[in-house]
Amino acid sequence: MLNRRQVLSAGVAAGAIALVPRRRARAAVTRIDVYTNSDANVSDWWTNVVKPAFEAAHPEFEINIVISRGAGSGGIVAIADRAFAALKAGADPQVDFFEQHDPRLPQGGIEAGLWVRLDAGAVPGYGRVNPLAVETPYGLPYRGSQVVLAYDSEKVAEAEVPKDWPGLVAWIKAHPGQFIYGRPDKGGSGRNFVVRAIHEANGRDPSLFTVAGFTKQAAEERLPKAWTILNDLAPSLYEKGAYAAGNTPTLQLLASGAVSMIPAWSDQALQGIAQGVLPPSVKLFQLQDLALCGSFADATVPGNAAHKDAALALADFLLTDGIQVSIVKDLGGFPGVDWGKLPPELKDQFAAVIPTSIPTYPGGDWEAAMNDGWYRNVAPNIDRSK
Repeated sequence: MLNRRQVLSAGVAAGAIALVPRRRARAAVTRIDVYTNSDANVSDWWTNVVKPAFEAAHPEFEINIVISRGAGSGGIVAIADRAFAALKAGADPQVDFFEQHDPRLPQGGIEAGLWVRLDAGAVPGYGRVNPLAVETPYGLPYRGSQVVLAYDSEKVAEAEVPKDWPGLVAWIKAHPGQFIYGRPDKGGSGRNFVVRAIHEANGRDPSLFTVAGFTKQAAEERLPKAWTILNDLAPSLYEKGAYAAGNTPTLQLLASGAVSMIPAWSDQALQGIAQGVLPPSVKLFQLQDLALCGSFADATVPGNAAHKDAALALADFLLTDGIQVSIVKDLGGFPGVDWGKLPPELKDQFAAVIPTSIPTYPGGDWEAAMNDGWYRNVAPNIDRSK
C-alpha cells in the first residue's frame, strides 16, 4: 500500500546516516524553536538530517522541532498571528524560526517589523540563492518543489505526451477515464491543477492573483471561467468525474494502473520512482505554455525572536552544500541555491523537472474562494468535510 511516508521518508533516513554521525549528548545550549507545518517527509528530514548536521557544526545551538500542521489554534498561520501579537505587546513570541511560512501573512506584519529581512547582511550565504526562487526578501527560499504531470510510459507513447494545456485537454478527452486530479483543498497536486485551469481562463497571467489584490468582485469575475473549463473535463476523468482526496491517493491510482496520467508533486513522484513504489515506467513532464504552480519553502525568522542570531545561523546553514544536495537526493526537491552551485551530475539527473519558471497562486482569501467555488460549481455532490 502506497503512503506518503513510504514514498518520501525512506531515503531521508539513509541520507541522514551519510551526512553526519551520531554524537554524544552535549551540555546545555541555546535552543532554537523551529515550527513546521510541512508533511512528514520534511519533518522527518529535519529530525534525521538538518538537526544532527547543524548541531554538529554549531555545538552551541540545539534545534527543537515543533510540528504545527493543520488549521485552527495549532496551525502555522495561528503561530504567526501569535508572534505578531507578541510583537505588539513587546513579548517573547515563543518561536525562533518558521521552516515554511509566507511572510506576507499576517497582513501588516512586514511593515510592523515582524520578519527579519533576509539578505547577505543577515545571512552570509544569501548570494548562493537562486534569484528565480525569491518572491520577498523576508523569506529564505531554501527548498522547492513544483507540480508536474506524471504518466505511465508503457501506456502513453512519447509522441502523445501533451506539450501545453490545450494538448492536455485534448489528451484527457481522447483517453476517457485515464486522468484524475485531487480535490484542491486536500493536496497541492490537485490544488495546482485547478489553479492551472484558473490561469488558463485568465490569459495565462498569474500576476492577476496576489494577496493584496483580492476582492470579492475580482474573484467573482475571474474564477467562474475556470469552472467552465473543469466542468467540460469532468465526464472524461476517472469514473466520469471522480476526484482523489489527496496527493497520495492520486499517486496510488497511477501506481495501480487505474489511470495513466496525473498531476503530482515533483518531489513525491521522484522519490516514489527512486524507491520503487511507483513503476519505473513512470515519467514526468511539464507544460511548456505555462507551467503548473510550484513553490519554494520560505523559511522566516521573527524580528522579535528570543534567539534571533541563532535562527539566522540556522538559515545560513540551510544554504550549505551538504543540506542543499540532501534536498535534491533525499527529498527529491529543488535546491534553494542556484543549480550551478551544486555538482553538475545533479543537474543532469534532474533535468526533466528543473524549472525555468514557477507560477504561483496566493493563499488566504484567493485560496478560500477557489476551494469554495470548486466545490459549489464543479463537485457539488462531494462532502467537503470527508
